[in-house]
Amino acid sequence: MTAYPFNFEETVVVSGIQSSGALHLGNYFGALRQHITLHREHPSYYFIVNYHAMTSLRDREALLNHTLDAAVTYLALGFDPSKGNLFVQSDVPLLNELTWIFFCLTPVSLLEKATSYKDKVAQGLSANCGLFNYPILQASDILIYGGTVVPVGADQKQHIEIARDTAQRFNRVWSPEQPLFPIPDAHIMKSVAVVPGTDGRKMSKSYGNTIGIFDEGKQLADRVKRIVTDSTPLEAPKNPDTDNVFALIRLFATAEQQSAIREAYLRGGYGYGHAKKVLIELITEYFGEARERRRELLKDMDYVRDVLRQGAVNARTRAESCMDKVRELTGLMTTYRV
Repeated sequence: MTAYPFNFEETVVVSGIQSSGALHLGNYFGALRQHITLHREHPSYYFIVNYHAMTSLRDREALLNHTLDAAVTYLALGFDPSKGNLFVQSDVPLLNELTWIFFCLTPVSLLEKATSYKDKVAQGLSANCGLFNYPILQASDILIYGGTVVPVGADQKQHIEIARDTAQRFNRVWSPEQPLFPIPDAHIMKSVAVVPGTDGRKMSKSYGNTIGIFDEGKQLADRVKRIVTDSTPLEAPKNPDTDNVFALIRLFATAEQQSAIREAYLRGGYGYGHAKKVLIELITEYFGEARERRRELLKDMDYVRDVLRQGAVNARTRAESCMDKVRELTGLMTTYRV
């Protein structure tokens, strides 16, 4: 009999970021900032989600480049590989075996209720099986490492509920006397609202309304200039609480800066162009050190690949111990070992 792999008293942080495009401010404030903080506090497994990216991305070079760029972004923002595991999702193909087992437990009606799937199809994404089954692969991502804390954006809360349901269903069916999987909890940063994109909707790669984390110079200026504002004249007072530019400024500005800019809005004579110039300056300063680290990392991609490789070794070791127990509990015969 193989041992049960997970200590239910241990906090294990698990999350990922999709590599379907360049990472943007919504990714940073919705997930990455939390990832960087939490990986210093608890055992953690963070992965570049390239399997999930394939639900919408069909470009080989783009997938490869976005995957490596996401890893560089983590490291530039301060991820320390001596304190947590950073790896590529596809380096742990055991995920797919566990996902199949979960498929066989999951009612179709549960996935039909997933609002994220409906929203993406409504946006024009192909209604493919990968997109429909996305939450179950995500459940495998979490459960195969014994994840107990999952830092995600508020829009992913339903998917974490599905992961919790999946863990409970497996434990009830195949491991009733001693549960195999801990029940994960979503860790949602309450203080950060949805980050608006340049068109006022949620910032998202699928909307094409993003501002990249490391955008600078003309590229940054061009994207900020596209932020939608109302037609209030320059001399008139403006409402900062309904303005997309001010919503982004609040993410970067100190309390004192926010207060001064708010007063300028309400006083009048302060245009949206002024606010956009301030936003450009704030973004440039905020990511200044990380931008320099990114430039250095891009000169040493062998180091980046080594970080991913070691993270994958650690992740696969943990995943293999989980799957050995899963096969034993479910009765899956295994006569071959690599």
